Amino acid sequence: MSWQAYVDTNLIGSLKVQKAAILGQKGGVWATSAGYTLSPDEQKAVINAFKNPEVTQANGVRLAGQKFFTLSCNDRSLYGKKQADGCVVVKTKQAILVTEYVAPTQAPEATPIVEGLADYLISVGY
Repeated sequence: MSWQAYVDTNLIGSLKVQKAAILGQKGGVWATSAGYTLSPDEQKAVINAFKNPEVTQANGVRLAGQKFFTLSCNDRSLYGKKQADGCVVVKTKQAILVTEYVAPTQAPEATPIVEGLADYLISVGY
């Protein structure tokens, strides 16, 4: 399956995630949903977010020009909120899944979709 198919089918196709990108941990965008653009600085910040979760927790994260308040961040997952919308960002062995959900979708609906794909990618070496 192509990286774009993971975005289109597994993430956007779930109807629980409205925007998504897959980044390489060494940089670069592997796939993205239509119209979802993370600037080079935003990509670098997402990659570095997992290296220092305390800083990410304190400062939040910016995705496609929108700032999200960090609810939780550890060495694998980052959860953020912006009013009624939110983000779920999960690191695998080689990639980082960056997703946003929009109200009325809530975190408990979107999170298992993203974490589940991350678990699968980890299980196959990515």
